[in-house]
Amino acid sequence: MKIVLPQHVQHIIYTLNSAGYGAYAVGGCVRDSLRGKIPADWDIATAAPPDIILTLFPKTIPTGLPHGTVTVLMDGIAYEVTTLRVDGVYEDHRRPEQVTFTDDITEDLSRRDFTMNAMAYHPDLGLIDPFGGRQDIEQKLIRCVGDPLLRFDEDALRMMRAVRFAAQTGFTIHQDILGAIERCASLITAVSAERIRDELMKILLSPRPEQVELLHETGLLVFIMPELDRCFFVEQNTRYHCYDVGHHIMVVLHHVPNSPVLRLAALLHDVGKPDRKTTDTEGVDHFRGHEISSAALADVILTRLRVDNNTKTKVIHLIRFHDRRMEETKVSVRRSVAAVGTEQFLDLLSLMRADTKGHHPEHIDNNLRHYDKLEDLYHEIIADDDALKIADLAINGHDVLDLGYQGKKIGTILNYVLEFVLEHPEQNEKSLLLMVVQNNFLK
Repeated sequence: MKIVLPQHVQHIIYTLNSAGYGAYAVGGCVRDSLRGKIPADWDIATAAPPDIILTLFPKTIPTGLPHGTVTVLMDGIAYEVTTLRVDGVYEDHRRPEQVTFTDDITEDLSRRDFTMNAMAYHPDLGLIDPFGGRQDIEQKLIRCVGDPLLRFDEDALRMMRAVRFAAQTGFTIHQDILGAIERCASLITAVSAERIRDELMKILLSPRPEQVELLHETGLLVFIMPELDRCFFVEQNTRYHCYDVGHHIMVVLHHVPNSPVLRLAALLHDVGKPDRKTTDTEGVDHFRGHEISSAALADVILTRLRVDNNTKTKVIHLIRFHDRRMEETKVSVRRSVAAVGTEQFLDLLSLMRADTKGHHPEHIDNNLRHYDKLEDLYHEIIADDDALKIADLAINGHDVLDLGYQGKKIGTILNYVLEFVLEHPEQNEKSLLLMVVQNNFLK
Protein backbone atom coordinates (compact mmCIF):
# COMPACT_ATOMS: atom_id res chain seq x y z
CA MET A 1 0.00 0.00 0.00
CA LYS A 2 1.32 3.43 -0.93
CA ILE A 3 1.19 6.14 1.73
CA VAL A 4 1.20 9.73 0.51
CA LEU A 5 3.61 11.62 2.73
CA PRO A 6 3.28 15.39 3.24
CA GLN A 7 5.81 17.41 1.30
CA HIS A 8 7.62 18.50 4.47
CA VAL A 9 7.98 14.89 5.64
CA GLN A 10 9.40 13.83 2.29
CA HIS A 11 11.83 16.76 2.38
CA ILE A 12 13.07 15.78 5.85
CA ILE A 13 13.49 12.13 4.86
CA TYR A 14 15.31 12.89 1.62
CA THR A 15 17.54 15.49 3.28
CA LEU A 16 18.65 12.87 5.81
CA ASN A 17 19.06 10.29 3.03
CA SER A 18 21.22 12.70 1.01
CA ALA A 19 23.50 13.07 4.02
CA GLY A 20 23.92 9.29 4.11
CA TYR A 21 21.41 8.36 6.81
CA GLY A 22 18.33 6.17 6.68
CA ALA A 23 15.09 7.92 7.59
CA TYR A 24 11.46 6.85 7.81
CA ALA A 25 8.02 8.00 8.86
CA VAL A 26 7.21 5.90 11.93
CA GLY A 27 4.59 5.00 14.49
CA GLY A 28 1.14 6.48 14.73
CA CYS A 29 1.24 8.33 11.42
CA VAL A 30 1.85 5.07 9.57
CA ARG A 31 -0.84 3.30 11.60
CA ASP A 32 -3.40 6.02 10.92
CA SER A 33 -2.55 6.16 7.22
CA LEU A 34 -3.11 2.42 6.86
CA ARG A 35 -6.48 2.84 8.59
CA GLY A 36 -7.49 5.57 6.13
CA LYS A 37 -7.25 8.26 8.82
CA ILE A 38 -5.48 11.61 8.54
CA PRO A 39 -2.55 11.57 11.00
CA ALA A 40 -2.57 14.28 13.65
CA ASP A 41 1.21 14.56 13.33
CA TRP A 42 4.14 12.94 11.54
CA ASP A 43 7.17 11.53 13.33
CA ILE A 44 10.41 10.64 11.59
CA ALA A 45 13.04 8.16 12.77
CA THR A 46 16.56 8.30 11.39
CA ALA A 47 19.99 6.74 11.74
CA ALA A 48 21.46 10.25 11.95
CA PRO A 49 22.63 11.22 15.46
CA PRO A 50 21.04 14.32 17.03
CA ASP A 51 24.03 16.61 16.42
CA ILE A 52 23.85 15.85 12.69
CA ILE A 53 20.10 16.47 12.59
CA LEU A 54 20.67 19.90 14.15
CA THR A 55 23.08 20.85 11.36
CA LEU A 56 20.96 19.65 8.43
CA PHE A 57 17.93 21.89 8.96
CA PRO A 58 17.82 25.68 9.43
CA LYS A 59 15.19 25.74 12.21
CA THR A 60 15.45 23.14 14.96
CA ILE A 61 14.76 22.76 18.68
CA PRO A 62 16.86 20.34 20.78
CA THR A 63 13.72 18.85 22.35
CA GLY A 64 15.18 15.73 23.95
CA LEU A 65 18.78 15.21 22.98
CA PRO A 66 19.53 12.47 25.59
CA HIS A 67 16.84 10.37 23.92
CA GLY A 68 17.78 11.48 20.42
CA THR A 69 14.86 13.77 19.65
CA VAL A 70 15.13 17.00 17.68
CA THR A 71 12.15 19.09 16.60
CA VAL A 72 12.43 20.33 13.03
CA LEU A 73 10.35 23.40 12.17
CA MET A 74 9.11 23.88 8.62
CA ASP A 75 6.72 26.71 7.78
CA GLY A 76 5.76 26.85 11.45
CA ILE A 77 4.89 23.15 11.63
CA ALA A 78 6.83 20.99 14.11
CA TYR A 79 8.10 17.53 13.20
CA GLU A 80 9.82 15.28 15.74
CA VAL A 81 12.91 13.64 14.28
CA THR A 82 14.36 10.95 16.54
CA THR A 83 17.51 8.90 16.20
CA LEU A 84 16.93 5.14 15.91
CA ARG A 85 17.60 3.65 19.29
CA VAL A 86 17.58 0.63 21.56
CA ASP A 87 16.28 1.19 25.08
CA GLY A 88 18.29 0.17 28.11
CA VAL A 89 16.98 -1.25 31.37
CA TYR A 90 13.70 0.09 32.76
CA GLU A 91 14.11 0.45 36.52
CA ASP A 92 10.95 2.35 37.40
CA HIS A 93 8.32 0.95 34.98
CA ARG A 94 8.23 4.37 33.31
CA ARG A 95 11.30 5.06 31.21
CA PRO A 96 14.68 3.50 30.29
CA GLU A 97 17.73 4.41 32.33
CA GLN A 98 19.66 4.99 29.11
CA VAL A 99 19.30 4.58 25.36
CA THR A 100 21.75 3.37 22.72
CA PHE A 101 21.59 4.75 19.21
CA THR A 102 21.46 2.33 16.29
CA ASP A 103 21.16 2.39 12.51
CA ASP A 104 18.79 -0.61 12.40
CA ILE A 105 15.14 0.33 11.89
CA THR A 106 13.95 -3.13 12.99
CA GLU A 107 15.81 -2.81 16.28
CA ASP A 108 14.12 0.53 16.86
CA LEU A 109 10.66 -0.82 16.02
CA SER A 110 11.18 -3.84 18.30
CA ARG A 111 11.12 -1.63 21.41
CA ARG A 112 7.67 -0.19 20.65
CA ASP A 113 4.46 -1.15 22.42
CA PHE A 114 1.97 -2.56 19.90
CA THR A 115 2.43 -4.03 16.45
CA MET A 116 0.24 -1.37 14.82
CA ASN A 117 2.64 1.26 16.20
CA ALA A 118 5.78 -0.66 15.18
CA MET A 119 5.79 0.11 11.46
CA ALA A 120 7.84 2.49 9.34
CA TYR A 121 7.43 3.88 5.84
CA HIS A 122 9.84 5.21 3.25
CA PRO A 123 8.55 6.78 0.01
CA ASP A 124 10.89 4.59 -2.06
CA LEU A 125 11.21 1.45 0.09
CA GLY A 126 7.54 1.25 1.05
CA LEU A 127 6.18 -0.25 4.27
CA ILE A 128 8.55 -1.78 6.82
CA ASP A 129 6.48 -4.09 9.03
CA PRO A 130 8.59 -6.72 10.85
CA PHE A 131 5.94 -7.60 13.45
CA GLY A 132 2.75 -7.92 11.44
CA GLY A 133 1.18 -4.59 12.32
CA ARG A 134 -0.62 -4.23 8.98
CA GLN A 135 -2.25 -7.64 9.34
CA ASP A 136 -3.32 -6.83 12.90
CA ILE A 137 -4.89 -3.60 11.67
CA GLU A 138 -6.75 -5.53 8.99
CA GLN A 139 -7.95 -7.98 11.65
CA LYS A 140 -8.74 -5.10 14.03
CA LEU A 141 -6.52 -6.60 16.69
CA ILE A 142 -4.34 -4.94 19.32
CA ARG A 143 -1.26 -7.07 19.92
CA CYS A 144 2.02 -6.34 21.68
CA VAL A 145 5.44 -6.38 20.07
CA GLY A 146 6.93 -9.42 21.77
CA ASP A 147 6.04 -10.45 25.32
CA PRO A 148 3.26 -8.27 26.84
CA LEU A 149 4.63 -8.85 30.34
CA LEU A 150 7.98 -7.36 29.30
CA ARG A 151 6.36 -4.43 27.48
CA PHE A 152 4.26 -3.54 30.53
CA ASP A 153 7.15 -4.00 32.93
CA GLU A 154 9.09 -1.48 30.84
CA ASP A 155 6.33 1.13 30.88
CA ALA A 156 3.23 0.42 32.95
CA LEU A 157 1.24 3.14 31.17
CA ARG A 158 1.15 0.85 28.11
CA MET A 159 -1.61 -1.08 29.88
CA MET A 160 -3.85 1.98 29.77
CA ARG A 161 -2.72 2.71 26.22
CA ALA A 162 -4.07 -0.69 25.15
CA VAL A 163 -7.48 0.25 26.53
CA ARG A 164 -7.21 3.70 24.96
CA PHE A 165 -6.49 2.29 21.51
CA ALA A 166 -9.44 -0.10 21.88
CA ALA A 167 -11.65 2.88 22.74
CA GLN A 168 -10.35 4.96 19.84
CA THR A 169 -10.31 2.28 17.14
CA GLY A 170 -12.89 -0.31 18.18
CA PHE A 171 -10.19 -2.99 17.85
CA THR A 172 -10.15 -6.09 20.06
CA ILE A 173 -7.36 -6.42 22.62
CA HIS A 174 -5.55 -9.75 22.26
CA GLN A 175 -6.19 -12.15 25.13
CA ASP A 176 -2.44 -12.32 25.88
CA ILE A 177 -2.51 -8.58 26.59
CA LEU A 178 -5.58 -8.81 28.83
CA GLY A 179 -3.99 -11.61 30.83
CA ALA A 180 -0.74 -9.67 31.16
CA ILE A 181 -2.57 -6.55 32.37
CA GLU A 182 -4.30 -8.59 35.07
CA ARG A 183 -0.89 -9.82 36.26
CA CYS A 184 0.83 -6.42 36.03
CA ALA A 185 -2.01 -4.08 37.05
CA SER A 186 -0.39 -2.92 40.28
CA LEU A 187 2.58 -1.51 38.32
CA ILE A 188 0.35 1.40 37.25
CA THR A 189 1.00 2.93 40.68
CA ALA A 190 4.52 3.78 39.48
CA VAL A 191 3.09 6.08 36.78
CA SER A 192 2.57 9.78 37.47
CA ALA A 193 -0.92 11.17 37.99
CA GLU A 194 -0.48 13.46 34.97
CA ARG A 195 0.27 10.58 32.57
CA ILE A 196 -2.65 8.55 33.94
CA ARG A 197 -4.94 11.57 33.59
CA ASP A 198 -3.90 12.15 29.98
CA GLU A 199 -4.58 8.52 29.00
CA LEU A 200 -7.87 8.51 30.88
CA MET A 201 -9.00 11.66 29.07
CA LYS A 202 -8.12 10.10 25.71
CA ILE A 203 -10.34 7.13 26.61
CA LEU A 204 -13.15 9.41 27.79
CA LEU A 205 -12.98 11.60 24.67
CA SER A 206 -12.91 8.63 22.30
CA PRO A 207 -15.91 7.29 20.35
CA ARG A 208 -16.20 4.50 22.98
CA PRO A 209 -15.74 6.08 26.42
CA GLU A 210 -17.55 3.15 28.03
CA GLN A 211 -14.37 1.13 27.44
CA VAL A 212 -13.44 2.45 30.88
CA GLU A 213 -15.09 -0.83 31.89
CA LEU A 214 -12.00 -2.62 30.54
CA LEU A 215 -9.96 -0.83 33.20
CA HIS A 216 -12.25 -2.47 35.77
CA GLU A 217 -12.24 -5.90 34.14
CA THR A 218 -8.44 -6.04 33.93
CA GLY A 219 -7.90 -4.85 37.51
CA LEU A 220 -6.38 -1.48 36.59
CA LEU A 221 -9.24 0.68 37.82
CA VAL A 222 -8.87 -0.33 41.47
CA PHE A 223 -5.37 1.21 41.41
CA ILE A 224 -6.35 4.26 39.32
CA MET A 225 -9.73 5.15 40.79
CA PRO A 226 -10.86 2.76 43.56
CA GLU A 227 -13.86 4.98 44.28
CA LEU A 228 -15.23 4.17 40.83
CA ASP A 229 -14.13 0.54 40.76
CA ARG A 230 -16.28 -0.33 43.79
CA CYS A 231 -19.38 0.94 41.94
CA PHE A 232 -19.40 -2.21 39.78
CA PHE A 233 -20.18 -4.21 42.93
CA VAL A 234 -23.13 -2.08 44.08
CA GLU A 235 -26.56 -3.29 42.95
CA GLN A 236 -29.50 -0.91 42.52
CA ASN A 237 -32.71 -2.70 43.44
CA THR A 238 -35.16 0.03 42.47
CA ARG A 239 -37.90 0.26 39.86
CA TYR A 240 -35.90 2.94 38.06
CA HIS A 241 -32.72 0.93 37.53
CA CYS A 242 -31.68 -2.23 35.70
CA TYR A 243 -27.89 -1.99 36.13
CA ASP A 244 -25.47 -1.94 39.03
CA VAL A 245 -23.97 1.49 39.67
CA GLY A 246 -20.82 0.85 37.62
CA HIS A 247 -22.58 -0.41 34.51
CA HIS A 248 -25.15 2.38 34.80
CA ILE A 249 -22.24 4.85 34.67
CA MET A 250 -20.87 3.14 31.55
CA VAL A 251 -24.23 3.54 29.77
CA VAL A 252 -24.34 7.22 30.75
CA LEU A 253 -20.79 7.67 29.41
CA HIS A 254 -21.86 6.13 26.11
CA HIS A 255 -24.71 8.61 25.68
CA VAL A 256 -23.32 11.89 27.02
CA PRO A 257 -21.97 14.43 24.47
CA ASN A 258 -18.24 14.44 23.85
CA SER A 259 -16.69 17.18 25.96
CA PRO A 260 -14.14 16.90 28.80
CA VAL A 261 -16.53 18.39 31.37
CA LEU A 262 -19.52 16.25 30.42
CA ARG A 263 -17.53 13.03 30.08
CA LEU A 264 -15.89 13.55 33.49
CA ALA A 265 -19.24 14.48 35.04
CA ALA A 266 -20.80 11.32 33.60
CA LEU A 267 -17.89 9.22 34.87
CA LEU A 268 -18.19 10.53 38.43
CA HIS A 269 -21.85 11.55 38.81
CA ASP A 270 -22.79 8.49 40.90
CA VAL A 271 -19.41 7.65 42.41
CA GLY A 272 -20.77 8.48 45.89
CA LYS A 273 -23.69 6.04 45.71
CA PRO A 274 -21.92 3.20 47.60
CA ASP A 275 -21.66 5.50 50.63
CA ARG A 276 -25.34 6.45 50.51
CA LYS A 277 -26.97 3.10 49.88
CA THR A 278 -29.71 1.99 52.24
CA THR A 279 -32.29 -0.78 51.83
CA ASP A 280 -35.79 -0.48 53.26
CA THR A 281 -37.91 -3.23 54.82
CA GLU A 282 -39.32 -4.15 51.41
CA GLY A 283 -35.85 -4.68 49.93
CA VAL A 284 -35.84 -1.50 47.86
CA ASP A 285 -32.55 0.37 47.66
CA HIS A 286 -32.24 4.13 48.21
CA PHE A 287 -29.32 6.51 47.60
CA ARG A 288 -30.50 9.72 49.24
CA GLY A 289 -28.03 12.58 49.00
CA HIS A 290 -25.72 10.67 46.68
CA GLU A 291 -25.19 13.76 44.54
CA ILE A 292 -23.53 15.51 47.49
CA SER A 293 -21.27 12.55 48.24
CA SER A 294 -20.46 12.15 44.54
CA ALA A 295 -19.50 15.83 44.21
CA ALA A 296 -17.22 15.56 47.23
CA LEU A 297 -15.53 12.42 45.92
CA ALA A 298 -15.20 13.95 42.45
CA ASP A 299 -13.29 16.82 44.03
CA VAL A 300 -10.88 14.36 45.65
CA ILE A 301 -10.43 12.29 42.48
CA LEU A 302 -9.97 15.21 40.09
CA THR A 303 -7.50 16.86 42.47
CA ARG A 304 -5.55 13.61 42.68
CA LEU A 305 -5.45 13.41 38.88
CA ARG A 306 -4.35 17.05 38.71
CA VAL A 307 -7.26 18.10 36.50
CA ASP A 308 -7.24 21.86 35.97
CA ASN A 309 -9.33 23.91 38.39
CA ASN A 310 -11.70 25.33 35.77
CA THR A 311 -12.68 21.88 34.51
CA LYS A 312 -12.88 20.49 38.03
CA THR A 313 -15.20 23.28 39.20
CA LYS A 314 -17.58 22.76 36.27
CA VAL A 315 -17.64 18.98 36.70
CA ILE A 316 -18.38 19.17 40.41
CA HIS A 317 -21.10 21.75 39.79
CA LEU A 318 -22.89 19.48 37.30
CA ILE A 319 -22.62 16.48 39.61
CA ARG A 320 -24.06 18.46 42.51
CA PHE A 321 -27.18 19.29 40.49
CA HIS A 322 -27.53 16.18 38.29
CA ASP A 323 -30.39 14.75 40.38
CA ARG A 324 -32.30 18.00 40.73
CA ARG A 325 -36.06 17.69 40.25
CA MET A 326 -37.70 20.25 37.97
CA GLU A 327 -41.35 20.79 37.17
CA GLU A 328 -42.49 21.69 33.67
CA THR A 329 -43.17 25.30 34.60
CA LYS A 330 -41.26 28.47 33.89
CA VAL A 331 -41.01 29.24 37.60
CA SER A 332 -39.35 25.89 38.29
CA VAL A 333 -36.99 26.23 35.33
CA ARG A 334 -36.09 29.82 36.25
CA ARG A 335 -35.23 28.71 39.77
CA SER A 336 -33.09 25.89 38.43
CA VAL A 337 -31.27 28.12 35.95
CA ALA A 338 -30.65 30.63 38.75
CA ALA A 339 -29.17 27.85 40.90
CA VAL A 340 -27.14 26.13 38.19
CA GLY A 341 -26.21 29.13 36.03
CA THR A 342 -27.09 29.86 32.43
CA GLU A 343 -23.62 28.84 31.25
CA GLN A 344 -24.08 25.24 32.46
CA PHE A 345 -27.82 24.64 32.39
CA LEU A 346 -27.90 23.05 28.93
CA ASP A 347 -24.94 20.86 29.87
CA LEU A 348 -26.91 19.78 32.93
CA LEU A 349 -29.84 18.77 30.73
CA SER A 350 -27.42 16.82 28.49
CA LEU A 351 -26.10 14.97 31.53
CA MET A 352 -29.64 14.32 32.75
CA ARG A 353 -30.67 12.91 29.37
CA ALA A 354 -27.67 10.57 29.33
CA ASP A 355 -28.38 9.62 32.94
CA THR A 356 -31.96 8.65 32.16
CA LYS A 357 -30.77 6.44 29.27
CA GLY A 358 -28.98 4.39 31.92
CA HIS A 359 -32.26 3.77 33.78
CA HIS A 360 -34.87 1.06 33.31
CA PRO A 361 -36.18 1.18 29.70
CA GLU A 362 -39.80 1.73 30.75
CA HIS A 363 -38.92 5.17 32.15
CA ILE A 364 -36.62 6.47 29.42
CA ASP A 365 -39.07 7.91 26.87
CA ASN A 366 -41.16 9.83 29.40
CA ASN A 367 -38.06 11.27 31.03
CA LEU A 368 -36.57 12.34 27.70
CA ARG A 369 -39.82 14.13 26.79
CA HIS A 370 -39.67 15.83 30.19
CA TYR A 371 -36.15 17.14 29.53
CA ASP A 372 -37.15 18.31 26.06
CA LYS A 373 -39.98 20.32 27.63
CA LEU A 374 -37.59 21.80 30.19
CA GLU A 375 -35.23 22.87 27.41
CA ASP A 376 -38.09 24.47 25.47
CA LEU A 377 -39.05 26.45 28.56
CA TYR A 378 -35.42 27.46 29.08
CA HIS A 379 -35.18 28.89 25.56
CA GLU A 380 -38.45 30.81 26.08
CA ILE A 381 -37.10 32.25 29.34
CA ILE A 382 -33.87 33.34 27.63
CA ALA A 383 -35.84 34.85 24.73
CA ASP A 384 -37.98 36.80 27.21
CA ASP A 385 -34.79 38.09 28.88
CA ASP A 386 -36.11 37.15 32.33
CA ALA A 387 -33.93 38.00 35.32
CA LEU A 388 -31.98 34.93 36.44
CA LYS A 389 -29.34 36.40 38.74
CA ILE A 390 -28.90 39.38 41.04
CA ALA A 391 -27.08 41.33 38.31
CA ASP A 392 -30.25 41.09 36.18
CA LEU A 393 -32.43 42.83 38.78
CA ALA A 394 -33.76 46.35 38.20
CA ILE A 395 -32.23 47.36 41.55
CA ASN A 396 -28.76 46.89 42.97
CA GLY A 397 -26.93 47.20 46.27
CA HIS A 398 -26.64 50.97 45.99
CA ASP A 399 -30.42 51.27 45.64
CA VAL A 400 -30.93 49.20 48.77
CA LEU A 401 -28.28 51.22 50.61
CA ASP A 402 -30.10 54.41 49.65
CA LEU A 403 -33.21 53.05 51.38
CA GLY A 404 -31.26 52.94 54.64
CA TYR A 405 -30.26 49.25 54.80
CA GLN A 406 -26.67 48.32 55.62
CA GLY A 407 -24.16 45.48 55.87
CA LYS A 408 -25.05 41.86 55.27
CA LYS A 409 -28.72 42.76 55.14
CA ILE A 410 -28.21 44.19 51.66
CA GLY A 411 -27.20 40.75 50.33
CA THR A 412 -30.11 39.12 52.13
CA ILE A 413 -32.52 41.62 50.58
CA LEU A 414 -31.16 41.19 47.05
CA ASN A 415 -31.46 37.40 47.32
CA TYR A 416 -35.04 37.78 48.52
CA VAL A 417 -35.84 40.11 45.63
CA LEU A 418 -34.31 37.66 43.14
CA GLU A 419 -36.52 34.90 44.50
CA PHE A 420 -39.50 37.20 44.08
CA VAL A 421 -38.58 38.06 40.49
CA LEU A 422 -37.96 34.43 39.58
CA GLU A 423 -41.61 33.86 40.40
CA HIS A 424 -42.86 37.19 39.04
CA PRO A 425 -40.50 38.19 36.18
CA GLU A 426 -42.92 40.83 34.90
CA GLN A 427 -42.38 42.83 38.10
CA ASN A 428 -38.66 43.38 37.55
CA GLU A 429 -39.08 47.17 37.62
CA LYS A 430 -37.17 49.47 39.94
CA SER A 431 -40.14 51.18 41.60
CA LEU A 432 -41.95 47.89 42.18
CA LEU A 433 -38.90 46.17 43.62
CA LEU A 434 -38.10 49.05 45.96
CA MET A 435 -41.65 48.78 47.22
CA VAL A 436 -41.20 45.04 47.77
CA VAL A 437 -38.12 45.75 49.86
CA GLN A 438 -39.83 48.39 51.99
CA ASN A 439 -42.89 46.19 52.55
CA ASN A 440 -40.91 43.13 53.66
CA PHE A 441 -37.90 44.38 55.59
CA LEU A 442 -37.54 46.50 58.73
CA LYS A 443 -34.67 48.98 58.83
